[in-house]
Amino acid sequence: MSKVKTKKTVKPNFVSTTNACKLCTPLGASLAFRGIEGAIPFLHGSQGCATYMRRYIISHFREPVDIASSALGEKNAIYGGGPNLKKGMLNVMKKYEPAVIGVATTCLTETIGDDVPMNLKEFKSEFGDLDLPDLVEVSTPSYSGTHIDGWHGAVRSVMEQLCVSKAEDTGRVNILPNMVSCEDVRHLHDICRDFDIEGTILPDISETLDGPALEDYVKIPSGGTPVSEIKEMSGARGTIEFGRCLPPQTGGTSLEKTFGVKNHRIGLPIGLRESDRFFETMEDISGNPMPKRYELERGRLIDAYVDGHKYVFGKRAVVYGEEDLVTGLCAFLSEIGVDVVLAGSGARKRGMEDAIAAVTDGVARMAPEVREGVDFYDISEEAESLRPDLLIGHSKGYRYAKAWNIPLIRVGFPIHDRFGGQRVLHLGYKGALNLFDTIVNAVIEKKQADSSIGYGYI
Repeated sequence: MSKVKTKKTVKPNFVSTTNACKLCTPLGASLAFRGIEGAIPFLHGSQGCATYMRRYIISHFREPVDIASSALGEKNAIYGGGPNLKKGMLNVMKKYEPAVIGVATTCLTETIGDDVPMNLKEFKSEFGDLDLPDLVEVSTPSYSGTHIDGWHGAVRSVMEQLCVSKAEDTGRVNILPNMVSCEDVRHLHDICRDFDIEGTILPDISETLDGPALEDYVKIPSGGTPVSEIKEMSGARGTIEFGRCLPPQTGGTSLEKTFGVKNHRIGLPIGLRESDRFFETMEDISGNPMPKRYELERGRLIDAYVDGHKYVFGKRAVVYGEEDLVTGLCAFLSEIGVDVVLAGSGARKRGMEDAIAAVTDGVARMAPEVREGVDFYDISEEAESLRPDLLIGHSKGYRYAKAWNIPLIRVGFPIHDRFGGQRVLHLGYKGALNLFDTIVNAVIEKKQADSSIGYGYI
């Protein structure tokens, strides 16, 4: 099979965004901070930023989400927001008693030039007599990135600012899972247990953003990565970092450079081949063979590929969303015979073209067209002429799926128009089987709906 080469992005002759294919940078940071035990996300900016992000997050996870704000106004935009930041953190300490306050900047505070590290240093000096929580800051202006940049930035900041010394050998494995679902994180915990190795998963949103029903409201939900474990990540056997489109400097690379903890950077384990790489890495770090349970899951996945091949082979798909999720989905779709006619992301200069070429080379029947830094106007304008059979991504693609009369396979974040978005399993052999069943059934349902007589057996 000939080598797959992706097409180059065609730059438009205008600068504008219509229905963006990305979200705000501090939103990603807020989600990452929510995955730390006892943490409160704190946005240094206007109140509207925190309100908007809470609304977006709540509609996906169906959980109450508190995000503090320094609530800057016109006066602060001129004279600086330092006093508001300090007052806001004191209020958060009084009302929530957090173990960690994660401070993320916004467009406003980055534009006026607030020196947040200096403000936090002054705060520690002025209120050092109080029982202060751990303070973590990250720079997240939305005009220079996406929500994924905010996520990765927050994870790196947490590791660099909390893990500051070499710990004794813990025998653990660090897993930096990228922005995946709560169910994905729970599955990673199961995998660690089955490999008989303790895992520090950062961040761990499995309970903080998908918790049980409680009789009384809890200001800070239980769960999250314990701070004590974060401070000991320098003593792990190794780090597994998911993502082929990650920035050069991440939490994993920082830990390796500073403390010598080997960083294994692999793609999101979506589909058979990328999951194989993950399980091989787990075998390498743990020193244990892959448990029988996952051998059986792998076998069932291959069996399903064989059984369902006739339904999906040759179908044409448009895939969009976060760059690493899109890359993982392209790897998976190429395995099942679905032709990706367009892969789009709002991210820029993340190497998505090369990453998709690497995971589809020798498997895909055709070269996926890869578009970076696009919005939904760009995607829809090009995709309609490509005659896709499937649209795969989050809920913001619904209007186009409806207009083109094709199924929308909902994955990733945000999923606003369906229930259980936080429990979609993407990772591992089990996640691939879940996605495969969903896609096959969507194709069958479309065929039934379009038929004048329908099908009782197919």
